[in-house]
Amino acid sequence: MRILHTADWHLGRRLQEFNRIDEQKQVLDEIVHIAQQEKVDVVLIAGDLFDTFNPPTEAVELFYRTLHTLSRDGHCGVIAIAGNHDSPERIEAPHPLAMASGIILSGHPQTEIPPFITSTGLQVTNSEPGFLEMQLPSYAYPLRLLMTPYASENSIKRFFGKDQPEEELRKILAHQWSSLAAKYCDDQGVNVLMAHLYFMSQHAPPPPESDDEKSILHQGGAQAIYAHNVPPEIQYAALGHLHRPQQVPAEIPLIYSGSPLSYSFSEADQQKQVEIVDLEPGTTAKRRSIVLRKGKKLTRQRFHDLDGAVNWLDDHPDLFVELTIVSDHYLGAKAKNRLYEAHDGIISIIPELISEPDAPHGKNALDLSLDLKSLFIEYFKYKKGQPPHKATLEVLDEIINMPQ
Repeated sequence: MRILHTADWHLGRRLQEFNRIDEQKQVLDEIVHIAQQEKVDVVLIAGDLFDTFNPPTEAVELFYRTLHTLSRDGHCGVIAIAGNHDSPERIEAPHPLAMASGIILSGHPQTEIPPFITSTGLQVTNSEPGFLEMQLPSYAYPLRLLMTPYASENSIKRFFGKDQPEEELRKILAHQWSSLAAKYCDDQGVNVLMAHLYFMSQHAPPPPESDDEKSILHQGGAQAIYAHNVPPEIQYAALGHLHRPQQVPAEIPLIYSGSPLSYSFSEADQQKQVEIVDLEPGTTAKRRSIVLRKGKKLTRQRFHDLDGAVNWLDDHPDLFVELTIVSDHYLGAKAKNRLYEAHDGIISIIPELISEPDAPHGKNALDLSLDLKSLFIEYFKYKKGQPPHKATLEVLDEIINMPQ
């Protein structure tokens, strides 16, 4: 049985003022092409399907159209779970209609998928909360799938009926997964876990994450899950949440497929991919990555002269760029305009001022004997690379002169 694993589509996400829906269309079309070319039997999408609880219409239409195309009119199973960016109710709402095409949408950890059969013979033969067994007409053995969409720690404890607040989330999930695996996951089928959670090895450094991925671990979110919490019956774990493709150290493949596009500059110059996994009962999973080529790349570039930056920008038009200019003077409006005219994908220009080597505290040191307004102007220049606007200073004057 061949599975395509992808995650973290974040449909509807923007990069500051740039709408990226066209790039998302291109990369999802590429994933559809890979699925068809590789003749995959099942597609797993491990959460963060959308970027917000209330995504724009064009993102919703793209999502449903892509899932329908991936399903090949019910010949390929498509299973998607909610991530921390998704509304569980929104994800599950079209499920009764989606089942006719072999598409399964799960929003909550305790969602139970009712058994069904499509006109192509694809069917869910057994299920209970957090688990389903799928039979594909081309195979004598079934797919057993443990599913854990994202939920906050309190929500998961509530779903699983745990009233002891001191009980760790990872122990609750380990018990749930172990019980389901013992009941259903023998060597007469292929056994997979799909989850949108933060996994790590208990005895290894945590995997890197960008700032917006860290929110899952904040108070009220969900704690890290250890690799050894995954039952030994599982042959492959299809994970979502981390945007950089990576494998969590474990005895079985615990794989983050990563996002199909780079969504922040913490992902600059990352290679994006999907995972192709071949599974047979009682054997080790065989997986390989297929690189995604569509969509603009994000890159950070640093230059010591304006001409060099402009020449590089002219030679690399199809990128989003975070540009650092190293100089011994503040970057003026004329210089900035020249850069912006050379490239329409500049996200930010960061001036890096060179300190005078013979100055005792460097050129950028502030004189704390200055008055408040002068201190603000010097600090603004230091942080922004240019003096504050006149209107900003007028507001500052009003604040300074407000009656006590």
